[in-house]
Amino acid sequence: MIPEDFRKLTLLDWLENDLLLPVERLEPASSDASFRRYFRITLPDRHLIVMDAPPDKENVAAFIKTRDILAQAKVSVPAIYQQNIDYGFLVLEDFGSTSYLDQLKPNNVNELYDAAITTLLALQSNTPINNTDLPHYDEALLMRELVIFEEWFIEKRLGLALPEALWTNVCSVLVNSALQQPKTCVHRDYHSRNLMYRPNNPPGVIDFQDAVIGPVTYDAVSLLRDCYIDWPQAQINQWLTRYYDALRHVGIVQVDLATFTRWFDLMGLQRHLKAIGIFSRLDIRDNKPGYLQDIPRTLGYVMAQTEKYPELADFGCFINDNIDVHNPIN
Repeated sequence: MIPEDFRKLTLLDWLENDLLLPVERLEPASSDASFRRYFRITLPDRHLIVMDAPPDKENVAAFIKTRDILAQAKVSVPAIYQQNIDYGFLVLEDFGSTSYLDQLKPNNVNELYDAAITTLLALQSNTPINNTDLPHYDEALLMRELVIFEEWFIEKRLGLALPEALWTNVCSVLVNSALQQPKTCVHRDYHSRNLMYRPNNPPGVIDFQDAVIGPVTYDAVSLLRDCYIDWPQAQINQWLTRYYDALRHVGIVQVDLATFTRWFDLMGLQRHLKAIGIFSRLDIRDNKPGYLQDIPRTLGYVMAQTEKYPELADFGCFINDNIDVHNPIN
C-alpha cells in the first residue's frame, strides 16, 4: 500500500471515528501543484472539503494563521470546522467546484473581475501589515524565485546558460522595482484557479497559505495577467486604471499612473519568470506535466515586457535567439 493510500485511510478513520461524521462519499475535490490534496466529503445534509497536508511537506499552521488574517480583513475564505495539526488534516467549508477559470467568459469577465478587484482591495486595505507576523517579500525571496526560472527552465529543461551580466541586470531591474513599491498583504497566487465562483457573492478565496507582506502590484498582476487565461491588453489597462484609482483613493499609492504601470509590468515579469520555472520543475521533479501547456502563454507575457522596456531588450534577444517562444517546451 502506498503512503498516500494509507493517509487517505487515516483521514477517513479520523472523520468517521474521531469526529463521528456520517461520511457517505469521499472523492478528490481538486488538483494542486503542492503536496496538499483536497477531498470533498458528502454527508447526509451537506458537503465539506477535507485538506490532507502531510506535516513533513506542508505547513498547516501557516494555512490556519493566514486564513484568520484574511477573514479579519473581510475576505471570503473557507471556515475551518475541524483540525488535526499532528496529521495535517483540516475540515473546511465547501465553496463548490466552479472556479473563476471555469466560469470566465467575455460577457461576464468585467463583472467577475470587478468583484475580484474589490476583494483584493479589501485584503490590502484591511490587513494591518505591521501586526500580522507574515513573512516579508524581501530581496532574498525575490531572488530565490528568479533562480527557479534560471535553474529549472533555462538550465534543466533547455540545457542553456544565461550570460551572467545579462541575468544580473534583469534581476537587478526586477528586484529594485519590487522593493520600491508600497507594501501590502500579498496572497501570492491570486488568480482564476484560486477564486471560486459563487453567484451573487464575492469570490471565495483559496490557496492563500503562502501569503506575505510585499509589493502592492503583485496580486493584481497575478489576476490580470493570469498564467491560465489571457485578455486583450486594452481590457487589462481598463482594469488596472480602475484598481490604481481605488488605491489612490484609500491612500495606498501616491505615484502617477505611469510609474504604477511600470511597477505592475515589472512585477509581472518577475512573477511570470518564476511561474515558468515552477511549471518546469513540476514536470521534471514532481512528474506533473500538466502545467507545461501554460508556459507559452506565460512566456508571451515575458516577451511583451522585454519589448516594452529598453533595459530588458538584451534579455528578450537572448530568448528569441535561443528559444522557440511559440513552442518553448519541446
